[in-house]
Amino acid sequence: MQTSNRPRLILGSASPARRALLKSAGIEVEVIVSGVDESAVEAVSADTLCQILARLKAAAVADRVRQTEAATLPGTGPATLVLGCDSVLAFDGEILGKPRDADEAVRRWQAMRGRSGTLYTGHSLVDVGGNGTAEGVAATVVHFAELSDQEIKTYVGTGEPLHVAGSFTIDGLGGAFVERIEGDHGTVVGLSLPLLRRLVAELGFSITDFWTTA
Repeated sequence: MQTSNRPRLILGSASPARRALLKSAGIEVEVIVSGVDESAVEAVSADTLCQILARLKAAAVADRVRQTEAATLPGTGPATLVLGCDSVLAFDGEILGKPRDADEAVRRWQAMRGRSGTLYTGHSLVDVGGNGTAEGVAATVVHFAELSDQEIKTYVGTGEPLHVAGSFTIDGLGGAFVERIEGDHGTVVGLSLPLLRRLVAELGFSITDFWTTA
């Protein structure tokens, strides 16, 4: 049970993988989906794009929280932090977010198999009452297996690749198709816990402040 002085962490993402990762680390979060139109944002590099999107998501949710809880902010309750995240895959000179459809997911996997790309996840953490913000991007190199055409067809047919950046997961069915990674596993899931720890510290908190098991 959350104590009255434990800071709140709101996740500005509908991603069940991000929420599950935080829960496994002892952090229960509230979820408020930002509603940001990811397709409306463009950038020349993957790391810049994911950071811009993470910032927009966190800011949108933080503004919503300020509006709905204006009577109790700031300083009259536990601190409230909003975390926005976004992930994209840099592969072969392209920036790959979620595929438009199954055909695009198939084409991507046909190109990616046996090769590697870099998964970037942007993080933006906003202190709603204190108005501070801490940001950062984590990057992990992902080496893909040499999939057969049938494996690609079957995997895309499950629907899983259609809902995630780069058309793959590492914590689901797609995990069997990742040979190895160079970097933080959580970055590929969609949230880097070591980076989150550093961002929380920048805003004057400790990651242990958010543990529900402490």
